[in-house]
Amino acid sequence: MLRIRLSVLALAGLCAVSASRAATLVEDFSTNPQAGGWQEFGDTNLFSWNSTNGTLEVTWDSTHSNSYFYHPLGLQLTRYDDFSIEFDLRLSDIASGVEPGKTGPLQIGIGLLNLAEATSTNFMRGAYGDAPDVAEFAYYTDGFYDYGGFIYPSSASTVPSFIPGTDPYHYSPIYVSVYDTELPTNQTVHVRLAYTGVDQTALLSVTTNGVPLGQLPPLVLGDPSISQVIPTDNFRLDTFSISSYSSDGDDFDSVLAHGTVDNLVVTASLVPVGRITGAFTTEGTWQAQFFTHTNWAYTLERTSDLKSWAPVSATLRGTEDLMTLQDTNSLPAQAFYRVRAE
Repeated sequence: MLRIRLSVLALAGLCAVSASRAATLVEDFSTNPQAGGWQEFGDTNLFSWNSTNGTLEVTWDSTHSNSYFYHPLGLQLTRYDDFSIEFDLRLSDIASGVEPGKTGPLQIGIGLLNLAEATSTNFMRGAYGDAPDVAEFAYYTDGFYDYGGFIYPSSASTVPSFIPGTDPYHYSPIYVSVYDTELPTNQTVHVRLAYTGVDQTALLSVTTNGVPLGQLPPLVLGDPSISQVIPTDNFRLDTFSISSYSSDGDDFDSVLAHGTVDNLVVTASLVPVGRITGAFTTEGTWQAQFFTHTNWAYTLERTSDLKSWAPVSATLRGTEDLMTLQDTNSLPAQAFYRVRAE
């Protein structure tokens, strides 16, 4: 049984030490990926393993239904956990305006999803508010919008995209000029998206032969200047996916692209106790508040000598939400607290 202990000094502040549960996915497509747990959803003809070149050939076609080449992570991540995604992407061609009247670009996506949400019939990536629980690398080629004869161009954009499940209308990032980075065709680019839950920050880098294609600033969830995601929003991610999204529900955007994905590495660390704070209540009792995961049980413990610890709260199961545990007993002259996660 794994135990993670977080210790706090009741009268002087809070410190935390924790372990995490991790998952790693490494795939170079040198062997048949379906033998390694990869699965397909939607139009399976959009994904093809090239056994000669050792790559995955992908068609992103918005005229088809939502289609995924995916691999479950074996755990569920939230905004308080850590993950990174990196891969080689080589586009042979990409175009918007491939459907009548839909001249704007729809994204091609590679990243993390909630599989149950993404495979539901009403999941529409191009419709605002209809695609909950997404954290992915997204690329939009250039396109345009015709507003009564006034043509509004839309330049190519390379962005980290995060959509919570608690309120999918809170979407990030808001597109600004610094994200306008066009990917070359017939040239391999290396993409790395890294997210850390402790500071709620995503870093996206896109390079060719080690040289950055453009300056992509950090995306900080909850920063109102670049993100609509607010501190109470959360996402639930359990699957890595190479995604071809349908334009259903989107009256303006479309995409058709062909390319390959290779040399994929996904790492994910689930932190059993996240965003922990401690404080006295107005009644003078000590409480700890923190984010919890299901399949974990949490107990507040106390000691006065840092040797003998005793539980001072009930043991509660995690809920994938914030939990508060209180010590309602009389306090000794000095007290140290920790949260035990099992």
